[in-house]
Amino acid sequence: MKISVNKPDELNIELSLSIAAEDYAEPRKKKLNDFRRKAEIKGFRKGMVPMSLVEKMYGQQALVDSVNDIIAENLNKYIQDEQLPIVGEPLPSETQEENVWELGKDFVFKFDMAVNPTVDFELSKDDELVYYNITSSEAARKEMKENLLKQYGSLEDGKETKADDFIVADIVQGENQVLDTYVALRNVAEACRAQFVGLKVGDSIDVNVNEAFTNETDRAAMLKVQKEELAELAPVWNFTVKSVKTFAPAKMNKETYDKIFGEGNVKDASEFDAKVAERLSAEYAQESDFRLSKDLREYLVKKADVKLPETFLKRWLLVANEGKFTAEDIEKEFPLFVEDYKWQLVRTYLMNKYSVTVSQEDLLASAKSFAAYQYAMYGMNNVPEEHLESYAKSILEDNNQSRRIYESVENERTIAAVKEQISLKNKKISVEKFRDLK
Repeated sequence: MKISVNKPDELNIELSLSIAAEDYAEPRKKKLNDFRRKAEIKGFRKGMVPMSLVEKMYGQQALVDSVNDIIAENLNKYIQDEQLPIVGEPLPSETQEENVWELGKDFVFKFDMAVNPTVDFELSKDDELVYYNITSSEAARKEMKENLLKQYGSLEDGKETKADDFIVADIVQGENQVLDTYVALRNVAEACRAQFVGLKVGDSIDVNVNEAFTNETDRAAMLKVQKEELAELAPVWNFTVKSVKTFAPAKMNKETYDKIFGEGNVKDASEFDAKVAERLSAEYAQESDFRLSKDLREYLVKKADVKLPETFLKRWLLVANEGKFTAEDIEKEFPLFVEDYKWQLVRTYLMNKYSVTVSQEDLLASAKSFAAYQYAMYGMNNVPEEHLESYAKSILEDNNQSRRIYESVENERTIAAVKEQISLKNKKISVEKFRDLK
């Protein structure tokens, strides 16, 4: 068996494997003997089938399997011997001529391979990036305060409906009636919403429900019928308001302070305002850190000047995702894939260079942070530590979520190591200008 190697450039390799008849003769013989041992054919004891019959039944398969084994063995050996950081896996060459599977014939198989580029660069204090310190304004602090109070607010009885209120209504059409139904005015089609605004308890209006509630699923639920029954109903129903519900922000008191910031952490309005400013600053810091991470990633990839075997990569992605994506799909998404692939190569290099590791404690801490964020999305900001840890462990047991968190921690640790090597120039900026940055 002979291997011929051609390297069109530093990242692409063309292999030609020449397999002579004597190369596969013995492996093929062993496969036929294996078929004979296992064959169960009527009229013959197991293992005693005549070789001529085994040859007739399995000869072609034994030839193909033995040649494929030789190909796989020698491709792997070449990769290991040369210590190649290959991209994906070898692909049959597009110039491969069709082989005719005949016993005693020599075969030639051509393969294309590609390798990842060598990443090698240095960082120093001469490498400088901007770190944006976002300044908070009185208007931003006021907005956050109002949003927090709304978040922890509640529905109260109102006198007259406003555009974002609710009503409890009896809905009647002849003998059909649906009592005590909640209607959110924000779910009413904009063209019909005006007739719902300004209503008081006891007011009645005729409503074309097909026009006012265009979502059929919501309309069927409101009228308590099956979706398929809607077409049989006349569209005009009478709505009688039984109560008006308006969403009132939480009051500035101890109960509200404890709900938002934990029991006993805020005692009065001034401490509430201080906590709001602190939380806003923390949110801005997260935005600044994310921006720095993004800028560093772009800077490092550009500095590394990573070149990829893009033509091969596109071919490999198409083969590896056969049936899932078309060539057009891959072409469309390829720029984002390349950007991420380059960063993975650079990150791996930096992790090795600066001995960056990820421990189980790191993963658990990140998972707990994610768990706390998810609880906060539902207004639960003071979840007990044991609940957070339990939820975090369940997150890490999920392969997809665990992989995402592991990669996130790798990014964080790598960026932290890089920040120690370079210079950061602090720059104050308003939140409006910060968010206008490209």
